Amino acid sequence: MERAELSRVLRTWLSGELGARSAEPKLISETDPARFMAAFAEATASEADVFLCDPHWGTTGKERVTTLLQSSGQDPRSHTSLGWLMIPTGGSGGRLQFARHDQDTIAAAVRGFTQHFSLKQVNAMGVLPLHHVSGFMPWMRCVLTGGEYRHLDWKAVEQGDLPDLPAKPDGWVLSVVPTQLERLLRQPLATEWLAEFRIVFLGGAAAGGGLLDRAAAALIPLAPGYGLTETVAMVTALRPEEFLAGARSSGRALPHAQVDLTSDGTISVRGRSVFRGYYPKWLTTETLVTNDTGSFDERGHLVVLGRKDGVIISGGEKIQPAEVEAVLRDRGGLTEVVVMGLADAEWGQIVVAAYPAVRQPDQAKLQQVINSHLLAPQRPKRLIAMESWPLTGPGKVNRAEVARLVRSSQEANTKPRSS
Repeated sequence: MERAELSRVLRTWLSGELGARSAEPKLISETDPARFMAAFAEATASEADVFLCDPHWGTTGKERVTTLLQSSGQDPRSHTSLGWLMIPTGGSGGRLQFARHDQDTIAAAVRGFTQHFSLKQVNAMGVLPLHHVSGFMPWMRCVLTGGEYRHLDWKAVEQGDLPDLPAKPDGWVLSVVPTQLERLLRQPLATEWLAEFRIVFLGGAAAGGGLLDRAAAALIPLAPGYGLTETVAMVTALRPEEFLAGARSSGRALPHAQVDLTSDGTISVRGRSVFRGYYPKWLTTETLVTNDTGSFDERGHLVVLGRKDGVIISGGEKIQPAEVEAVLRDRGGLTEVVVMGLADAEWGQIVVAAYPAVRQPDQAKLQQVINSHLLAPQRPKRLIAMESWPLTGPGKVNRAEVARLVRSSQEANTKPRSS
């Protein structure tokens, strides 16, 4: 597919006219879905680099984008048909970057998606923001397969505004993050609504087994998966029938991707949907070595263990935060939690768990779970309720910012006071 072909498909899908062609960079920062789609279609028809921007970044975020553009200099491969679409990613590192994509990476991801789930046409309800890869790709799947896309207001959905799902040969799909799934499962009518979809995709953050078991008990056709902005969304996924039969992994690799593990268990992805590099740089290979660790189960399904750089070493023991978080979520009632290591003179690091103050757990039950289900080195020495719970994307916690706030608070509390 050429960029011009994607532009033609978008123009047909939107039934709109496009403006004049331009080579000036296009920054798309729209809260209204219709305006976002129109702006993206027009930008695609140009010769410009296109940057998707979070409209809630505010002045500081936009200044960072402007500075990035000004400091990048003349791009030696600018105005080619590749790497022209910049999708923002902060990752858990918290540093704003733009992953280069284009019509080829998007098309490869859509082909693999439709083959994996046996869909000829994708019809999607969207509750995730279009500037984020998790919201952008559901729309693109509809565009490239000639399906219908309806963007919904998440707050309205959460409050019970649940639209009907008109009959479609391939049914309807929905993409959510664990926080959204957890909130919908509290409501009987929303739970029934979820069960009407052909597939409900789950990604964006780790989901506890308790949440998954509740979804299975409600017969939600869930498809947990693994993907990144750098791979333009999912590269592995369970099929709903596998999930309902009891599988709790991130599934097999989709046809367009090859997922492997390095010698130390780091997840690597190879395929045509792998990004072209972080703007303004270029990646010359189709292989991405991630910062996530994993394993394969007996079925060959990917099991994501956590981030490679998140390992805590306390008293010489290596502790994987994801394992502690899973226990605190599944058994301790902390639906949202970040486990981290804090410097300690005696132990090197101590384990600390932070959670949103608005989601207060049963403290006695939580402590019992910690004592019963975690080994001594894994047990959090401190439980911190945070008034501010920073996010990097829809429902995805900004782990780096949580850690920074916790460490700043610790330093303030331990700093000697002047007399």
